[in-house]
Amino acid sequence: MDLLLAPPTAAGPVRLGSPYGKAVAAVRPWGEPRVVGPTSRRARRLMGDFDGVGYTVFFDAVDRVTAVELWWPGEGRQCTTRVLLDGHDVFTTPADTVLAELRERGWTVDDEDPGNVFVPGVSLGFTRQTSQEVPRDGQGLPVSFTSVLVAGMGYYDFRCGQ
Repeated sequence: MDLLLAPPTAAGPVRLGSPYGKAVAAVRPWGEPRVVGPTSRRARRLMGDFDGVGYTVFFDAVDRVTAVELWWPGEGRQCTTRVLLDGHDVFTTPADTVLAELRERGWTVDDEDPGNVFVPGVSLGFTRQTSQEVPRDGQGLPVSFTSVLVAGMGYYDFRCGQ
């Protein structure tokens, strides 16, 4: 199966801005999600995995989806699901290739912290952190991304000083 990333509107079947019930229905084919929260500091979240790809769906205080984060299956785990952004599997394509494609689209890529890269405005974020044994580049970072987050417009404004 392919999970298509469509920033800033959707990640797989989950649409940003969807109410809680629609988000639950969107992920239910993957199995019953775990509900976490709400807590005093954070609105509730849905968590689970699909074919080894972990996910978290984040909600705001009025139970609308604000972001979806997906994680690679992990070292040595086989997975038939691909997480695609513009035709590239973000967990198997080299991170530098994915970032070059984003820049070619005319998007600004903030890679000041190469382990936590984001695209402001589009609200797309990537991490390259893991303690697992994976191929690494010259900086010691995993060659490919280990998680990707799709959020609504302005999600990363706080990192841009706005």
